[in-house]
Amino acid sequence: MMAAQSLTPQLQQNISQFVIYLEQEKNASNSTVMSYQRDLKKLFQFLGKRGVEDIQGITATNLNSYILQMEKEGFSTSSVSRSIASIRAFCHYLTKTRKTQEDPSEMLKAPHVEKKPPEILTLGEVVLLLDQPDTTTPKGIRDKAMLELLYATGMRVSELISVKLSEVNLQMSYVMCRDGEKERVIPFGKEASKALKQYLGESREILLKGRESEYLFTNCSGKCMSRQGFWKLIKQYAAKAGITKDITPHTLRHSFGAHLVQNGADLRVVQEMMGHADISTTQIYMEMNVRRVREIYAKSHPRG
Repeated sequence: MMAAQSLTPQLQQNISQFVIYLEQEKNASNSTVMSYQRDLKKLFQFLGKRGVEDIQGITATNLNSYILQMEKEGFSTSSVSRSIASIRAFCHYLTKTRKTQEDPSEMLKAPHVEKKPPEILTLGEVVLLLDQPDTTTPKGIRDKAMLELLYATGMRVSELISVKLSEVNLQMSYVMCRDGEKERVIPFGKEASKALKQYLGESREILLKGRESEYLFTNCSGKCMSRQGFWKLIKQYAAKAGITKDITPHTLRHSFGAHLVQNGADLRVVQEMMGHADISTTQIYMEMNVRRVREIYAKSHPRG
């Protein structure tokens, strides 16, 4: 179903115009735009094999067939739900701009997804993880700085690897974080500041090997770090620390948000620092904190 197949110029043009609409009118993040593009290309590869070569050929029937095929092939409910969201957004755009008269996605129903609370680390586990890099080596010094900055700011990994040298202010201890057209200023503390100073003073030039780069962090070849490279890095350090939780770069982001809320940070401030478009996304950390308080009460109070 997902074999590579080129799209017609008409479909390519409509997807490109949809991307412009998302960026300029909806102010969507880069990650949202990219996921929508991927989902739509997969949809039209499926439809292309069934003779659909333009937007006029999209129907409720063939959209349902695509979703059923995804479920048949074992895609997770979250992947199916995300694809449905992408399709709905695109079809809504087509009707809004009068490229089509009716919205064929109206009857699509997303599968029920049971929301699980995000995996977070305890403070002890965070300290253990951040202590793993060998800071006697250029790579270890860089890794330490990346992990410290990630936990200190709650940035997405895509934002972390895209930070430019000019966007870090060590004197004032803040980083300018950009996600598409959006930008936010995030402060960081003394541990992240210390790690960054060591990285910039002792490690970065060695990793660059005479090259120049506008990016703060580079790989061992002096090129920009990749998401996959950092994902492998954090997995290795988690295993080295003996942490059994399924850690991803997003785990440190969730831990950042949860620990701030646990320590009394204002929810709106946490929302702003994390770049959440909707406060409901940030509220999950409050809900987790309430559950934690209830558990402590039940265990500790004599009449709990």
